[in-house]
Amino acid sequence: MKMSPQQFLDWESKRITLLGMSGVGKTTLADKLPKQNWFHYSGDYRIGTQYLGEAILDNIKRRAMEVPFLRDLLRSDSIYIGNNITVNNLAPVSTFLGKLGNPALGGLSLAEFKRRQALHHQAEIAAMRDVPAFIEKASDIYGYRHFINDAGGSVCELDDPATLELLAEHTLILYIKTTPELEETLIERASRDPKPLYYREEFLDEQLAAFLAEKSYGGIDAIPPDEFVTWVFPRLFNSRLPRYQAIADQFGYTVDAREVARVENEADFVRLICQALSRA
Repeated sequence: MKMSPQQFLDWESKRITLLGMSGVGKTTLADKLPKQNWFHYSGDYRIGTQYLGEAILDNIKRRAMEVPFLRDLLRSDSIYIGNNITVNNLAPVSTFLGKLGNPALGGLSLAEFKRRQALHHQAEIAAMRDVPAFIEKASDIYGYRHFINDAGGSVCELDDPATLELLAEHTLILYIKTTPELEETLIERASRDPKPLYYREEFLDEQLAAFLAEKSYGGIDAIPPDEFVTWVFPRLFNSRLPRYQAIADQFGYTVDAREVARVENEADFVRLICQALSRA
């Protein structure tokens, strides 16, 4: 969706999609907007509760069944397992994605890892395609005036033009670009605390082959799971930046993380977007 600053100011029901790497400040920015006016739609929350909810629980139950004490209680329906996913706690989603590598260290086989990656890919597309319906629900059922779509960090990996076109049709797309300082921070953070991630299959195959050759591991089962995640993250990070920029160039607008960090309230947010529209 393209518009002038004045058109944006005159837009009675503002609808924004925030794009950018995980950790760049999308959720923090959304949380600064008045909750009585803005409906906060989290793509990752929708993925975890609607599209991967059963798969996440099955994974947890499978692990619980390995513990005799829990197995007996589960089989007798004496206990139940549930998710406690929130917008600010998406650990069950990342736990489901898992990490490649040595099963003795909690790693997954390549086939199982790719199966989960494919499920996440399908779920992320579905969650983004739900945005128009939730815009309608937010207004019609709950009475929210404005809508913000807090999209996941892997949206640029979808390779699904129809989904991006749908988002651009119904929302103004705002890409939050990292700064060199933030890039360094995010890469260092990922190295210190490697988390499961989504990878395009082509990217995964290419990087996995390079990793195995460089490290001389004999196969997937020999890989320490955290080592591959740490090794691949800077490469994933740098591969995503031009993808996000291409989306912004075609469908939306760009701001940088320094500008976003200065936003304290709704008025600041509106000014930020008007500045981005003016630059374009």
